Amino acid sequence: MKKAQDHLWWQKEIVYQIYPRSYMDNSGDGVGDLKGIIQRLDHINDLGIKVVWISPIYPSPMADFGYDVSDYTNIHPLFGTMDDFNKLLAEIHDRDLKLILDLVPNHSSNEHQWFLESKSSKDNPKRDWYIWKDPAPDGGPPNNWLSVFGGSAWEFDETTGQYYYHAFLKEQPDLNWRNPEVQEAMLNVMRFWLDKGVDGFRVDVMWHLIKDDQFRDNPPNPEYTENKSPYDKHLQVYTTDQPEVHDIVSMMREVVDEYDERVLIGEIYLPIEKLIAYYGIDNKGAHLPFNFQLVVLPWDAREIEAAINKYEGALPPDGWPNWVLGNHDNSRIATRIGKQQARVAAMLLLTLRGTPTIYYGDEIGMEDVFISKEQIQDPQEKNIPGIGLGRDPERTPMQWDDTKNSGFTKGEPWLPLMKNYQEVNVKNQWDKEDSMLMYYRKLLALRQNEPALMVGDYTPVYTEGNLLSYIRSHSGKRFLIALNLGNSEEMLDPNIHNLKAAVITSTHIKNEGKTLKDSIRLEPNEGLIAEITDYP
Repeated sequence: MKKAQDHLWWQKEIVYQIYPRSYMDNSGDGVGDLKGIIQRLDHINDLGIKVVWISPIYPSPMADFGYDVSDYTNIHPLFGTMDDFNKLLAEIHDRDLKLILDLVPNHSSNEHQWFLESKSSKDNPKRDWYIWKDPAPDGGPPNNWLSVFGGSAWEFDETTGQYYYHAFLKEQPDLNWRNPEVQEAMLNVMRFWLDKGVDGFRVDVMWHLIKDDQFRDNPPNPEYTENKSPYDKHLQVYTTDQPEVHDIVSMMREVVDEYDERVLIGEIYLPIEKLIAYYGIDNKGAHLPFNFQLVVLPWDAREIEAAINKYEGALPPDGWPNWVLGNHDNSRIATRIGKQQARVAAMLLLTLRGTPTIYYGDEIGMEDVFISKEQIQDPQEKNIPGIGLGRDPERTPMQWDDTKNSGFTKGEPWLPLMKNYQEVNVKNQWDKEDSMLMYYRKLLALRQNEPALMVGDYTPVYTEGNLLSYIRSHSGKRFLIALNLGNSEEMLDPNIHNLKAAVITSTHIKNEGKTLKDSIRLEPNEGLIAEITDYP
């Protein structure tokens, strides 16, 4: 068995995602910035978290809030300057932290110089840097491909009489990754930031990078219902997860491997059997293809247990697992499953085998914020209103204290805060024994101090009902994790006989320090970690 010190930093540490518009505003314009992140680095450090992932900070018209990049090697003035970035990177490394940048290689902004040249004429040298097609015989789009953000994925260009493809907004034309010049240009973007010293990348929509070269229609989705996004009308057979995408991922990995101990993370919303292919042959793909099962699955013990075990069984040799509970594209965990279960979910995230990712604000129990029609910022909600696809509710400003705007800004915040921010904030929760923040701090400290929880083996424990249980072990130390995912009392399976364990941490503080023997009774919404002292 590997010792804890033999694992790489991205296997041992916890990733903390910052949505920069919403973390801390230093300038007073109501939008978070790089100096604001620097101002709050001590919060991350004090939590014991060592890896910071920052969503896009590049120049952008902000049609999709930074995921429409107009310059891949600079900083948007809204967030600061390159000097500010250099200072942030230095401050992060001075604290022995790591910095992961978002990379958005699937599409650029339609204001990027590459696209301006590409659309200028059919014979422009960069014409093939994007995906252009003649109209269908009736003059309409070349095929039935749809945009994630609503409508056709094809936009007609009057100047050249052709359509260009955009998987997302029309302001986000997809790059043609089949073109070697595009490949080299984007790989050089990676080298630019790696040369600066960033510690890796989270690659946006990695599974989208290559499209079918025959441009075949996507087939209808037989399970589509009207309450789903119109994008789900089709199965994305020809627009995502193409076989050739793995060659691109391997190229990216080769670049990352040119540098010492850097990490490549892929955003990939795919079933496990497809996800694991992104580790690559001989683990030469993404180090961590993001595993979103805890985000997309129903909060059901049996479904989650089956998913964990399927994932563990499907991982390639030496493939390192990872888990995500929330991010900037999905409803916050405290809203999805309730405040009490959010504590159980945190225990699950921080005790499963693999690298966990925490979304800013989850450590204080932030919930989705109601966004009125007048306050909507998200282009997805504007394009497809009425079915709850808007991502603004989970992107609201971080709540630091009980002053105006919760200490986030001296100006008018770009999105509203929770109405209860005077109670739900870092300052108020920091030393309060029963607060969510104190609970997270205890969990984080325990995980980082116990190799069994950080890098140890995972062994499932048979349970029924709303219970989920497993054992983590390393170098003779064993911990039982028992989680009640329901709101009624549960008893751990009697087949676990003659077990003796001491409760180290529980979502119910009154149960900490108890000794467990033979059977284990869990209260509603309770999760516990117990060190096993005797186990046959």
